[in-house]
Amino acid sequence: MDMSGEYVIAAPRATVWAALNDTEVLKACIPGCDELTKTSDTTMEAKVTQRIGPVKARFAGAVELVNIDAPAGYTIRGEGKGGVAGFAKGSAEVVLADAPDGG
Repeated sequence: MDMSGEYVIAAPRATVWAALNDTEVLKACIPGCDELTKTSDTTMEAKVTQRIGPVKARFAGAVELVNIDAPAGYTIRGEGKGGVAGFAKGSAEVVLADAPDGG
């Protein structure tokens, strides 16, 4: 799965940063995430269900926030095991910047 994009969020950067460090918000941002439990300030345990064609697999794994540069961004990394379905691994760069029009 390849995800990329740029989004303008009409909120102060500090508000967006706080939301991106909230497990419920992160859970909503991870496709197929069923559970996300914080285990430290930078690590979480996750359960994710993915469907590829007729195959549905549930993965259990870890999510970690690295390269933290508050409130400018971080890298979110995750990997999990899905039994006979194999494993999943991914990461995303999160970069926050003020919009040119102040939005």
